[in-house]
Amino acid sequence: MGEIKTIGVLTSGGDAPGMNAAIRAVVRTGLYHNLNVVGIMRGYEGLIAGELIPMNRKSVSNIIGKGGTILKTTRSEAFRTPEGRKIAFENIQKFKIDGLVVVGGEGTFTGANVFYQEYGLPILGLPGTIDNDLIGTDYTIGYDTAINNVVSAVDKIRDTAESHARVFIIEVMGRDSGLIALRSGIGSGAEAILIPESETDIEELYRRLEESRTYKSSRIIMVAEGRHAGGFEVAEKIKERFPKFDVRLSILGHIQRGGRPTCMDRVLASRVGVAAVDALLAGHKGEMVGVVNNNIHFTPFQNAIKHISEINPNLLRIVDILSL
Repeated sequence: MGEIKTIGVLTSGGDAPGMNAAIRAVVRTGLYHNLNVVGIMRGYEGLIAGELIPMNRKSVSNIIGKGGTILKTTRSEAFRTPEGRKIAFENIQKFKIDGLVVVGGEGTFTGANVFYQEYGLPILGLPGTIDNDLIGTDYTIGYDTAINNVVSAVDKIRDTAESHARVFIIEVMGRDSGLIALRSGIGSGAEAILIPESETDIEELYRRLEESRTYKSSRIIMVAEGRHAGGFEVAEKIKERFPKFDVRLSILGHIQRGGRPTCMDRVLASRVGVAAVDALLAGHKGEMVGVVNNNIHFTPFQNAIKHISEINPNLLRIVDILSL
């Protein structure tokens, strides 16, 4: 590829609060460098369908605080095929796009890496996923908002739990990652946190529930959805062991994704968005742009998509100590 004059930007996979701030940063940085900027609707699916629109300053006015993504997002089965990617590249050529910025998570970067390897198009990724499970960045766009959404919801649930002396099982998102459950569980004072990365001693959980019944009016157990059968299984086991307990299950679901992004997510998205355009112009390609130790950090796509399977043991120790 030659000189970069036009860049494209898309969002793909699950939406994450802060994606709009990232789009805004990419568009305005592109304009700052006198580049043409093209927005691609509906992720890779829109790239295949040719749903590309020119973007200017007005296109991204007043979107920094909006949840979701103005470019929309979807998962594309067609892009998984060589035929689909060929059509996508033909549209890249048709619209004279010289570099691409993609915002998403593991699936987004997997597709971007294959596309880059096949066609050599300079592509950089921004980590947009609430799961915070990508290697090469301390935090992902949307994670801070998601855990704050969970803490806010659990604070409300605890009011009811205390009023009725109930045990609440709270299921949060995290099919393969328990980072939302872990951090929001600590932040909301959960008595137990069950995550895929750590084995749970169910007998120890029963013991704590039995002991705490004499001095706690409410008990919150946080469960990542990827933990076996999720919150439903945990609730059924506790009901079976303690038939006199008033056990309730609350599945927070997609409420975790929505709402206005926090300041942290807006700043993170802005930083990596600006850095991505600067890096494209500097010759970077095939990498995710993250922030590590408060510094911009570049990680090859194939490394970024490796799932984080190790949890900070200090966080697990904090859970044990503070759940007494």
